[in-house]
Amino acid sequence: MANTSNFIHLFNFIAILSLIFPPCKSQTTETQALLQFKDHLIDSSNTLASWNNTNTPCNFHGITCDPPSSKVTEISLDDNLLSGEIFPSISILHSLQVLSLPSNSISGKLPPEVTEFTHLRVLNLSGNELVGPIPDFSGLRSLRVLDLSANFFTGRIPGWIGNLTGLNSLGLGENLFAGSMIPKSVGSLKNLTWLYLGGAHLVGEIPESVYEMEALETLDLSRNKLSGNISRSISKLKNVYKIELFSNNLTGRIPEELANLTNLQEIDISANNLFGELPKRIGDMVNLAVFQLYDNNFSGEIPVGFGDMENLRGFSVYRNRFTGSIPENFGRFSPLESIDLSENQFSGFFPKYLCEKQKLKLLLALQNNFTGNVSESYASCKSLERLRISRNLLSGKIPNGVWSLPNAKIIDLGFNNFSGEVSSQIGNSTNLTEVVLMNNKFSGKVPSEIGKLASLEKLYLSNNNFSGEIPHEVGLLKQLSTLHLEENSLTGLIPKELGQCSRLVDLNLALNSLSGNIPSSVSLMSSLNSLNLSRNKLTGSIPDNLDKMKLSSIDFSDNLLSGGIPFGILVIGGEKAFAGNKGLCVEKMPSSTVNSVLKVCGNDRARRRAFFGYKYILLLVIAVIFLAAVLICRRMRIRKAKKMLKRQKEASQKKWKQASFHKVDIDADEIGNLDEDNLIGHGGTGKVYRVALKKNGMVVAVKQLENGDGMRILVAEMEILGKIRHRNILKLYACFLKGGTNLLVFEYMPNGNLFEALHRNVKDEKVAWDWNQRYKIALGGAKGICYLHHDCCPSVIHRDIKSSNILLDQEYEAKIADFGVARFAEQTQTGLSFFAGTHGYIAPELAYSTEVTDKSDVYSFGVVLLELVSGRKAVEEEYGEAKDIVFWVLSNLHERESVLNILDARVASAHCVEDMIKVLKIAIKCTNKLPTLRPTMRDVVKMLVASEPSKKKNKRHGFEKDLMSKDTI
Repeated sequence: MANTSNFIHLFNFIAILSLIFPPCKSQTTETQALLQFKDHLIDSSNTLASWNNTNTPCNFHGITCDPPSSKVTEISLDDNLLSGEIFPSISILHSLQVLSLPSNSISGKLPPEVTEFTHLRVLNLSGNELVGPIPDFSGLRSLRVLDLSANFFTGRIPGWIGNLTGLNSLGLGENLFAGSMIPKSVGSLKNLTWLYLGGAHLVGEIPESVYEMEALETLDLSRNKLSGNISRSISKLKNVYKIELFSNNLTGRIPEELANLTNLQEIDISANNLFGELPKRIGDMVNLAVFQLYDNNFSGEIPVGFGDMENLRGFSVYRNRFTGSIPENFGRFSPLESIDLSENQFSGFFPKYLCEKQKLKLLLALQNNFTGNVSESYASCKSLERLRISRNLLSGKIPNGVWSLPNAKIIDLGFNNFSGEVSSQIGNSTNLTEVVLMNNKFSGKVPSEIGKLASLEKLYLSNNNFSGEIPHEVGLLKQLSTLHLEENSLTGLIPKELGQCSRLVDLNLALNSLSGNIPSSVSLMSSLNSLNLSRNKLTGSIPDNLDKMKLSSIDFSDNLLSGGIPFGILVIGGEKAFAGNKGLCVEKMPSSTVNSVLKVCGNDRARRRAFFGYKYILLLVIAVIFLAAVLICRRMRIRKAKKMLKRQKEASQKKWKQASFHKVDIDADEIGNLDEDNLIGHGGTGKVYRVALKKNGMVVAVKQLENGDGMRILVAEMEILGKIRHRNILKLYACFLKGGTNLLVFEYMPNGNLFEALHRNVKDEKVAWDWNQRYKIALGGAKGICYLHHDCCPSVIHRDIKSSNILLDQEYEAKIADFGVARFAEQTQTGLSFFAGTHGYIAPELAYSTEVTDKSDVYSFGVVLLELVSGRKAVEEEYGEAKDIVFWVLSNLHERESVLNILDARVASAHCVEDMIKVLKIAIKCTNKLPTLRPTMRDVVKMLVASEPSKKKNKRHGFEKDLMSKDTI
């Protein structure tokens, strides 16, 4: 009996202990599973520091447990900078309901063990780097949220997705489901409120079953290649408030049934092939807040009901064919923030209530037929950041308050009939980066207050009636890159303060009445590429220091200039750039010049007058020399040892130092004895001579680098070209140094450069007429740049790709040349110390960033391809103010005839038109505004190889639709 009592007491004691200290086997197992999971992650920010053996899982960061059982039910580690892979050890967490790891950098495949979480309600792995196909989750019937978007999943969107009938949210967008269609089974998800399949490379039509999901609130199928019509069944989505179908290939009209969606707040069907008029009932959709359908083929008028909307914030219909006037009350009752009406055929008076609620930031209405004045109401629109209404028929004076909008960044009023003066209040718009007033009737003085616009980058005032002097305060604009004041009535001197605008790239003061000398401070604008001072009343000589600038375009014609023309800028501008200046002359005519209108400088009366003008200076120099002689005589007793050292140093400087990179026998003295008769070119880095070697009869090209940047350029070219061996890269044979003389010896290119071949009438020049030759040059140039980007270690970014830097050998093989501003890619990570590139070839991102990438070279090469296809220059007057060949080509891609007119008529015969179009398409891809959307040079080579000229003649031209498709451009 006693034993029985003792047993009972022991049992009770054990029971009490088990209540105080519950079994921890399960907890220990889960702890070890989580620690193994952690071991396969890279925790760069140490956010998982609490994950250790001294803590229970319930105290781990991002872990939630079930209170009664202490089992792990949730792992939430959003945006914790985690990388590594998901280790399958967590499959032991049988009670897990939430696995949320979005916005990290987790990679690898998703382990199939994840499919064992039968209680899982939320699986969110979006914004990572996961790859491979999606495992079969069809057994996870408790799932309410499945978000795998923004990864690198491949394969197809699985049909079993329709089995997850409990889903509320489904996100599979921004993955690599190439060629996948939307499965019809998705219509079984009757509880789904959020569907995100944007940017998933989907094809085919939108299945009718999508419109059966009546609970859907957000439908996003944007940025795919979906085709077909928007079905009338869309009216079944009674609860939808957001529809995103932009950037697809949808066709047809907007179904009138869309207006039945009374809850719809946001719709974007932009960048498709939709057409027709807007159903009038859309104007009755009172809840609309965002309405976007830009870049389609819509026509007709905007429904009147838009003028009565009270919730509209964003409205964008640019690049369509809308006509008629804008509803009178548009914006009067709505908190409008952004409106874009550009590139349509709207007419009537310009709407005046768009900023009635004082929230408008973007007002864009370029390229329409609006008439009348700009309403006074915009003078109080303090929220406005961009006002762009150029290329209309607007007139009258601009209200004073418009000039002083405190948040305005761009004011673009160009190509209208505006008159009056630019108010001095413009100095209050201190955030302005761009002012465009060209081609109007503005008058009065250019206000000096413009110097207060410290952020101003572009100023276009050309073709107006501005008078008076150019305010010297313009020198305060340190960010200015473009200044166009041509075709006005400006007088006085060119302000020397312009030299303080060190970032200025494009300066045009032509067609005014400016007088006086060209200030030497112009040479201080180290970034200047284009300089036009033509058709003024400028006097004096051309500053010699302009010869050292890296100009690609220059025009001093029709002035009163006199004296010699620096040879370097004569080569750049040609004779036309100096015509109409009777006092100008050249020291020596270029060998290629025929029937020149310029005279050769001689000992005429003008030179003698100039000599006597300097006589007093010469007398002063003689006096200085005499005093120097006296000092020298006094120092004749300096010790002989110093004299000997000096002589030895001088003797060493007379010896050539040589570095060879190819086995070519070159006599240093022969290379150093350069004859001006053999001058063949002059660029921004120095003169280039043709030299025939006497020993072996070989012809080479010798570049004599100019002082200043000469050593930097020499080091750059030696460092890069000395290591490169490629048939499409110009060979550097050797370099020679002596004293301040720096010489580079290259292989000689008898056919000059591509620019000359395309744009100059050279006798017996075949390359300008033969597409096969042009294609060969394009492919060779691409291979050369591809080698620099992908096969050099480290890779090389050229930074100045242009047609004049592509040389042609005897067989018209292309050779990439001029590496004076090139950089190894690793050097660009720390930024560049000076501007590089040539106007017309510079990638658009370099207007706001100094970060140069290989995609900048791709853009420049795309411009070269456009030159080859069109036979036109990168920059021509015909393109318009501040426009280039890229703009011109893109504006001619909408009609069949205009596309054909892009092609160079000299080579566009019937059998090669399609081949030229293929290269044109490649050029368009290369010159995409967004660097990330440009191909790599390796891809460019592949595309060019695939575009080899066909041997069979084919007169059918079924290419226009393909060329003009949205994903091509």
